Amino acid sequence: MTLSSTARIASWILQILVAAILFQTLFFKFTGAEESKYIFRTLGMEPFGRIASGIAELIAVVLLLTPRTIVFGAILALAVISGAIMSHLTRLGIVVQSDGGLLFALAVVVFAGSSTILAIRRAEIPLVGVRLRAGSAAPARSPRARLKL
Repeated sequence: MTLSSTARIASWILQILVAAILFQTLFFKFTGAEESKYIFRTLGMEPFGRIASGIAELIAVVLLLTPRTIVFGAILALAVISGAIMSHLTRLGIVVQSDGGLLFALAVVVFAGSSTILAIRRAEIPLVGVRLRAGSAAPARSPRARLKL
């Protein structure tokens, strides 16, 4: 299934936005910025969790910007950011070190952007994409196949 030009443009805008947000946070994770260390100390995952999440986010950025792997990048970004959002809601709080909730807001933007990319490109999702195509019905079954259910 090919995307309309509007859907393709919307997807690329979201891919660039999500990749930019994830990429921007890599500097803080990989240089060991104090705010990043504080977050992962609070979660009991410093330094390994900080480095591992940074590597996962870097991989997501590369996948999001590579045409054949966009869906995988969106899935990985969604997985990583879901963990970040849950950490904010359960251990860190919305506001972290007087940031006014900026990190949480960016996480929500990444979550929404990744989800929308997957919605736009749902037909490309491995294993389930065929069933998620817009306007397509499930394949018809023969009466014999229905009896075997």
